[in-house]
Amino acid sequence: MTQKSNNNLIIDHQKFTIEISKHSGFCFGVVNAIEKAEELLKGNRELYVVGSIVHNKQEVARLSQKGMEVINIPQLKSLKNKKILFRAHGEPPESYEIARKSGHELIDATCPVVLQLQKRVKEAFEEAKNNNGQIVIFGKKNHAEVIGLLGQTEYKAIVIGSIDDIHKLDFTKPIVLFSQTTKPLNQFYQIADSIKKKAKNKVVINDTVCRQVSNRQEQLSDFSKRFEVVFFVGDPQSSNSKLLYSVCKQANPDSYFITNSVDIDERMFADKTKIGICGATSTPEWLMQKIAQHIEHEKIKNV
Repeated sequence: MTQKSNNNLIIDHQKFTIEISKHSGFCFGVVNAIEKAEELLKGNRELYVVGSIVHNKQEVARLSQKGMEVINIPQLKSLKNKKILFRAHGEPPESYEIARKSGHELIDATCPVVLQLQKRVKEAFEEAKNNNGQIVIFGKKNHAEVIGLLGQTEYKAIVIGSIDDIHKLDFTKPIVLFSQTTKPLNQFYQIADSIKKKAKNKVVINDTVCRQVSNRQEQLSDFSKRFEVVFFVGDPQSSNSKLLYSVCKQANPDSYFITNSVDIDERMFADKTKIGICGATSTPEWLMQKIAQHIEHEKIKNV
């Protein structure tokens, strides 16, 4: 019997159960971007997205079949009068200027949380100019969201990827700390505490970690403990996938990182009766369901 409850899929047979975590799948920012893309593709079948709309090759391929084309900034400059979508990660100010000068029709799907963060970073940067302060961003260098944030500071903010990078800071100057929205909350506060201990001037700590993302760590840890084996569905290019998989693996050593059903070996689940499936904020629900159905099919063959 297959049933849905609170957005999670449960396949319940007499001899085994397969369950998809209700705390997996797209965050609301990604949902908004993809819904906008699908709506535009219905009537147009031509849509250009700057950068990968989501860090999942399976979902990008699905939308590409509908007519979406992923482009980069040089292509944004060379194309003229096209329908352009900015993804949830956000863009720096110059991307908007390029779109305007090229006559593009711009659909801005930047996540509202990221937009608010960009505004706060820009305001803090303008203030820092007056007191010789430093804007510091805890994030992944070259990540799309971080590039958008750096653009608010004329690319003068200092990006740190871990507590080991705080030596880059001048502790005699004022420091204003922000975080990429998808970074681990505990790591952010470790960095914040270390900066405050070393600082010889004013320090302002801005907790800008998205709770919809950070809360998933505890949720997926609890979920993983309930099963004999866990399949984490993600994309190796996704930072969030790597982080959440490590959480699952720590909670349940019998956890496997997969991108699709091709990665599954029957021996991983042959003797298991309780099977869990979960994913990142960039993992589409349809893909997790497809994997659940694949496992169900293989289990039934051997019952």
